[in-house]
Amino acid sequence: MKSTENKKEFMTPRMKYFVLLPLAVALTVFLLAVPASFFGIDGLTVVEQRVIALFVFAALMWMTEIIPNWTTSLLVVVLVLLTISDKGIGFLCDPRYGELINYKHILSCFADPVVMLFLGGFVLAIVAQEYGLDVTLARILLKPFGKRPRMVLLGFLLVISVFSMFMSNTATAAMMLTLLTPVLASMPADDPGKGALALSIPIAANLGGIGTPIGTPPNATAVRFMAEAGNDVTFLEWAVRMIPFVLIMVLITWLILPLFFKFKSKTLELQMPDSKRETDWRTRLVWITFVGTILLWATESLTGISSNIVAMIPLAVLTVTGIFGKEEIKKIDWTVLWLVAGGFALGTAMEESGLANKLLTAIPFGSMKVVTVLLLSGFVCYLLSNFISNSATAAMIIPIMLVVARGMSDPAAANQDAFLALGGTDVLISFVAMCASLAMVFPISTPPNAIAAGTGLVRSRDMARVGLLIGIIGFAFGFIWMTKIFPF
Repeated sequence: MKSTENKKEFMTPRMKYFVLLPLAVALTVFLLAVPASFFGIDGLTVVEQRVIALFVFAALMWMTEIIPNWTTSLLVVVLVLLTISDKGIGFLCDPRYGELINYKHILSCFADPVVMLFLGGFVLAIVAQEYGLDVTLARILLKPFGKRPRMVLLGFLLVISVFSMFMSNTATAAMMLTLLTPVLASMPADDPGKGALALSIPIAANLGGIGTPIGTPPNATAVRFMAEAGNDVTFLEWAVRMIPFVLIMVLITWLILPLFFKFKSKTLELQMPDSKRETDWRTRLVWITFVGTILLWATESLTGISSNIVAMIPLAVLTVTGIFGKEEIKKIDWTVLWLVAGGFALGTAMEESGLANKLLTAIPFGSMKVVTVLLLSGFVCYLLSNFISNSATAAMIIPIMLVVARGMSDPAAANQDAFLALGGTDVLISFVAMCASLAMVFPISTPPNAIAAGTGLVRSRDMARVGLLIGIIGFAFGFIWMTKIFPF
């Protein structure tokens, strides 16, 4: 589950606040002030023009990270409520200016079913760490891989990727680095294989997040907009399609890493600590709740219980029993939830204001080459995610892709048959989300990358070479996987 911790800053606060912020505000004001004819969209209303300006403002703030990404999301939600909702500032929110947004629909983005799904995932991850489920599972899962260096490497790749499907990848990376430290200490100082083990942490954590809807925020964003397009993807449907892709990419990584970092050691001794907690009724209940929730997610089609509702079960059970209290609630990464909600609010504004439909008629999506659209959108998402939060990247790109998908799905569109043959809207949106998780070129690209770089065992250029190669392979294979092998 990918964290949205801010990446290492490229520029000084002075440059951000005195150069970039005025530029972002000036461009936003310019877009608000120019005549509607400037945009070349027939019948553009004042409200729709404000949506465009707010979207550009959010994109600039997310890309430059002048303020934390989650605060940008909150600011955008407030601006939407004040300037284009039916309960906003009176003289600004006049029905004569266009279709106003129902303020309840904007506020409901904070409690969107997908946000609740993520909340349940956070609860499970927190109690898993608190009650030692993570260490216990790691010890059990790594034991079969023995002492051969290459097999130990495979074990770390598989275990980290599985954990990242359900836990924050930052927490997973930190935990696995703790388990890896004694192994690294037992290896010769000049053994290049240390680099392979260190890099296995961020690569597996980033790839693993692709596997489930709660694995990383871009997945949640994709699921939400796929539902808006008419396909409510279940937890199991996503996992069945994405986990095999993750496993194949992990095996490819396992083959690639030793090519860059050859092991000198013949054996590696894994020292797996036992859980420090006693097995009491609380620990047993946590195990039952953890396993039961995952089983309910996996059997949604049989039980009929939505994955979003299932996500609330652990919160209810664990709070009622006192296992998940006020101190644990403080550990929930609310910044992720608020960032995702801000992206949802922008999507709601585009849809309810009528801007999405105007873009459909103004831009000839229906005549574009389908393969070009898929590859370009995926590449843009991949490129941006190497520099800014993948959650923010998905929040910017996926709502636009939904509009593009609707244009190409129109029966009158010349490319409709080709678009549907490649999987249609669901494939376009899920492929973009996948590309966000393949971005791992720099130490700043993801928190796990930063953790690996912090070990001192991996040079930035080696991380860039391996990360770029894995990204390119994942991008090409992901496109084939989603369009030809296993589309939605």
